[in-house]
Amino acid sequence: MKKIAVITSGGDAPGMNACVRAVVRKAIACGFDVYGVMNGYRGLLTDNIYKMDARSVSGIIHRGGTILKSSRCVEIRTPEGMKKAVETLKRRQIECVIIIGGDGTLAAGIKISKLGISVIGIPASIDNDVNGTDETIGFDTAVNTAVEAIDKIRDTATSFDRIFVVEVMGREHGFLALEVGLASGAEFVIIPEHKYDINAICKDLKKDRINQKTSEIIVFAEGCGDPADFAAQIVKKTGIDVKVSNLGYIQRGGSPTARSRNLAALCGSYAVDLAGRGVKNRVIVVHKGTVTSIPLKSVVFGKKSVNPKMLKTIKELSA
Repeated sequence: MKKIAVITSGGDAPGMNACVRAVVRKAIACGFDVYGVMNGYRGLLTDNIYKMDARSVSGIIHRGGTILKSSRCVEIRTPEGMKKAVETLKRRQIECVIIIGGDGTLAAGIKISKLGISVIGIPASIDNDVNGTDETIGFDTAVNTAVEAIDKIRDTATSFDRIFVVEVMGREHGFLALEVGLASGAEFVIIPEHKYDINAICKDLKKDRINQKTSEIIVFAEGCGDPADFAAQIVKKTGIDVKVSNLGYIQRGGSPTARSRNLAALCGSYAVDLAGRGVKNRVIVVHKGTVTSIPLKSVVFGKKSVNPKMLKTIKELSA
């Protein structure tokens, strides 16, 4: 193998740049030509690809986002679009593509692999919802960003004796919400995987007021509906003042934590190791603290589940 490409696709995550840096520098050290694909999968369709060198990734380890850019590409989901993308890679004699992204990004990688290009996937997502890995690149940074924001919101909640519903990202899964809720000392965490009982929540809130607890934080994953409607129900049933704060896209940005950077470096380096050994169609994962790899199809066709004990722990510690 002489040529490999690296691509970042889907939602950006802090640490993607650190991962790109690791892939490029390790590839060069191993004697490969390495190419960067711009704008995610769209770059394969438009042949927006350039050769990278060590200086291409200088000074990016601390930067959020991705220097290779990203995009949502509907065309790549079609047989015609996928064929065109693979033709671009073959025309450039690129034998392996290292794909950095979330579950949707890795799912497209399966289709690329079936058309004759080797794929090595690296999970990068603030949602931490990629099956088979304990942690994705960017997750630790997103948790820290959200916790820092909630710490500040709690100051206002305490000063005004209010309940705050804080919306965090997580359209389909509650991994981020649970970690943030536990680390911030939230009294309740609402996640898509667990149906909440608004009457039970309101009963607990009224009981807390009787027990002189005057402010509370409810972490609300975005996939659970409209937080404003949720807050309105609490106001109606309890008469307690409730405010809503949506943390939004700040959770995706910012300088990656040391943990996210180190994970990115280890995964990027290991991905190139596998490519150099001719290993095909694997995903780099963290399992019990060790960076290893598993088949791409087991990641794409598997499902990751939240830890139900975390909700119980949050409840027990909220008194």
